[in-house]
Amino acid sequence: MTEMPSKEIELTILMPCLEETETLAHCIKQADAAVQKDKLNAEVLVANNGGKDECYQIASELADGVVLVEERGYGNALRAGIEAAQGKYIFFADADGSYDFGRAKDFYDLAKQGNDLVIGCRLAAGGGTIEPGAMPFLHRWLGSPFFSSLIRLLFGAPINDVHCGMRTIKKSFFEELELSSPGMEFASEMIIKASQFPDKIAELPITLYQDKRVNTSPHLRTFVDGWRHLMTYIKFKLRGF
Repeated sequence: MTEMPSKEIELTILMPCLEETETLAHCIKQADAAVQKDKLNAEVLVANNGGKDECYQIASELADGVVLVEERGYGNALRAGIEAAQGKYIFFADADGSYDFGRAKDFYDLAKQGNDLVIGCRLAAGGGTIEPGAMPFLHRWLGSPFFSSLIRLLFGAPINDVHCGMRTIKKSFFEELELSSPGMEFASEMIIKASQFPDKIAELPITLYQDKRVNTSPHLRTFVDGWRHLMTYIKFKLRGF
């Protein structure tokens, strides 16, 4: 747990969490190490989507705060966490060990340059790297490139990796976007709405590592979640975005 500075917090490092008992402690410690190393004025916050389970206990012991999110869903967890965050900027990533929380300063520095949304890119098209075995073949070569191309075509999004889960957003910008999606499609809604302000978006190449969980299945459901993302695109295009 980081020692909280007395002045106003600049950055919240947020982890949406559901059944990440194998990796949550690793992620929190990695974030804490980054805060200390880079002398960040930051808090580490966990948005727990599983009630007062083992993840909640881990977060209570190691993080600076825990938000209990009763309604299941990636979007619900992130929205509740961002709303509770004290930082002016929120850096967030999945707590399964596939993202390096040591990159928090890189994202934060880019955000402070006037980029209200900074998105990581795992794909080679944007300079990113994927560790062998870190992304299923279908997602790497079909799903992610297809949806990323589609969101650029339909909404002019200046990004190469729409589904990257490592991002930083300015809290005031998040409030302006009024995001409402409950599930995985929250990631797409964020980019669609933010693309109305393309000069406020930046992309940063990252490395995607293998999920470090052994006994827990991935939350992503390839076809169900892919369909929900596609319907999100259609819904917002029909609304005039």
